[in-house]
Amino acid sequence: MKAINITKNSFDHEVIRSEQKVLLDFWAPWCAPCRMVSPILDEIAAERPDIKVCKVNVEEELELARQFRVFSIPTLMVMQDGQVEHKMTGARGKAQIMAAL
Repeated sequence: MKAINITKNSFDHEVIRSEQKVLLDFWAPWCAPCRMVSPILDEIAAERPDIKVCKVNVEEELELARQFRVFSIPTLMVMQDGQVEHKMTGARGKAQIMAAL
């Protein structure tokens, strides 16, 4: 499974109403740490079909970034049943991300 790009129009369906746990990545194309984390998230998406990996481009979806008080990127959130269970800011290794899941 691949990471899903999220917009404000798809957020409710893909994240809030998801029956799966969601790993949500707030990122931007110019962000070097975001580019470091991206292949790790792709690995997790491929290895863990029980986890839905979603990405929010903060430049295109500023409203979502504001809603979740994302002030620094990358910001990763683990969400279940529409609620944030865990929030991490900054580049993280695969082991740290998996531990949060």
